Amino acid sequence: MKLATLRDGSRDGQLWVVSRDLRHAVPALGIAPTLIAALEDWADVAPRLQALSDDLNAGQVPTAPAFDPAACMAPLPRASAWMDASAFLHHGRLMEKAFNTPPIPDFESVPVVYQGGSDDLRGPCEPMSFVSEDQQIDLEGEFGVILDEVPMGTPAQSALDHVRLVVQLNDWSLRGLAPYEMARGFGWIQAKPSTSFAPVAVTPDELGSGWRDGRVALRLHVAINDTEIGRAQGAAMHFGFDRLIAHCAATRRLTAGTILGSGTVSNDDPGAGSSCLSEVRVIEILAHGAPRTPFLAFGDRVRMEARAEDGSAPFGAIDQLVRPL
Repeated sequence: MKLATLRDGSRDGQLWVVSRDLRHAVPALGIAPTLIAALEDWADVAPRLQALSDDLNAGQVPTAPAFDPAACMAPLPRASAWMDASAFLHHGRLMEKAFNTPPIPDFESVPVVYQGGSDDLRGPCEPMSFVSEDQQIDLEGEFGVILDEVPMGTPAQSALDHVRLVVQLNDWSLRGLAPYEMARGFGWIQAKPSTSFAPVAVTPDELGSGWRDGRVALRLHVAINDTEIGRAQGAAMHFGFDRLIAHCAATRRLTAGTILGSGTVSNDDPGAGSSCLSEVRVIEILAHGAPRTPFLAFGDRVRMEARAEDGSAPFGAIDQLVRPL
């Protein structure tokens, strides 16, 4: 099934069930008011949401209105936690070159994860405001999973049992602020603005062969002002979400509503392009001695859309304008 959160004037929005073709949607009235409420009572709520989804896809909800992505908040406008990994090693190695940092110890054997802000997650079509272009505004196209409660010490072998929904996201970054915060060794605050999400969160079964081995095996098409810069394949994750979940739950439990990101989708194949401008720029530095592509400017539009082999976009699209505060 596919779920979305629509604006209703409240902080957490209203939970809606969306048709498989993203053409229609219906509120989950009497089932769960919000997505976080559904996640906290998933065993009871999920079968009823699935039944509503089945009816909607069978055309048995004739009053269902058209689905409007512009009316959507993030699937979880605020989450229990937001954690982000760097599970595509190609991206990590390029970032070491971009920022001239030493290699991360055990990068190929131990996942790298940080915990970011989860209190202000953004919808797919909300304009994104930034203080200054001088802070080097960048995009980072990723996939993620939304979890139910994960007990402390959960092993990788059973970790995927806790994945309830899969999402597509843009982990915005301010590259001009990142080196200073990284050098201080205590994590990112200012360099990581609010994260944006595609309108629809989907259960893993909705992805069919696009969900395998704990990875989203879809290409993530990323464009700036209608010019595509990347179409990287998510199946190239070095660590699957099973390993990432087990890593994050090694010494604490994860509460229902925790979102875990894959890190920037990145491929060794030059033809796949890049899912962030820092990658584009460091590749240009290596090839030409200097970057040729600027970071984002006010007025730029960023679009991200994961596509299946049949051309469908299971999550819908992120389509946002960059603007000054």
